[in-house]
Amino acid sequence: MMRSKFFAGVLGTALLAACGPTQVVVTAELSADDAAAAVRALSDLEIRVFPYDRDVVFDSLTNAAISPEPPIPDSVLNAQTAVADAQQEWRDAEARWNVLRDTLQTLSETLDGMPRGSGTYRLLFREFQELEGQYNSTERARDRAFGNFTGLQEASIAAADEIKLLREQWADEAFAEVGAIMAARQQVTRMDVLYDTTDASGVANGLMAKKGSWWVTARYELPYTELYWNVPLTIEGGDPVAIRLTRENATVRPKL
Repeated sequence: MMRSKFFAGVLGTALLAACGPTQVVVTAELSADDAAAAVRALSDLEIRVFPYDRDVVFDSLTNAAISPEPPIPDSVLNAQTAVADAQQEWRDAEARWNVLRDTLQTLSETLDGMPRGSGTYRLLFREFQELEGQYNSTERARDRAFGNFTGLQEASIAAADEIKLLREQWADEAFAEVGAIMAARQQVTRMDVLYDTTDASGVANGLMAKKGSWWVTARYELPYTELYWNVPLTIEGGDPVAIRLTRENATVRPKL
């Protein structure tokens, strides 16, 4: 009898564990542009886990809208690309200028401690003069690049603001019922939307999901675009489930 009770207790514990919620561990990280650089963890990223596919809701409302969603003109997207290129040109010139400035400072300090009549002094002084010329030309190029960047940026913002307002007005009308529809979807599934935020290492481990189909969503803003995740996930119970959000499984969307 005691053995029967013992095994019944073990079986009951196992069944409860199988039927209970499963921990979902989300890791969010981006690979660096430079292959030699370390992967960058995305901290303070809000993670939401839906018991339904929210994109299907928005797609249905988009298709049912009275008018089509105003597209982002190619001219606006091209202007953003031009701004990004100009910004990179300015940053490259700034980095080169900084290197030359530091090198000239080091050479100047070295020359100050050397006798002017020595051969080494003359060689280093000639190098200093050559680098000084490069420094001056790089400074001019940096200033031109910055002026070009700021000018393009101002024009791009003005063009983007106009289409952004039109798209926001359209969305207010087209998605007016989205809250009620999502509440109904949630009621059908009888499961709540789960929330967590990644820590300094880019990990969110406070999500406990019941058995069923889920979608892990998040957004991360870049200077001119945003990364959007809506990753399906099936929970069958048992051991924790790990999922990674990376650039590779994200959708890149323009940001106005």
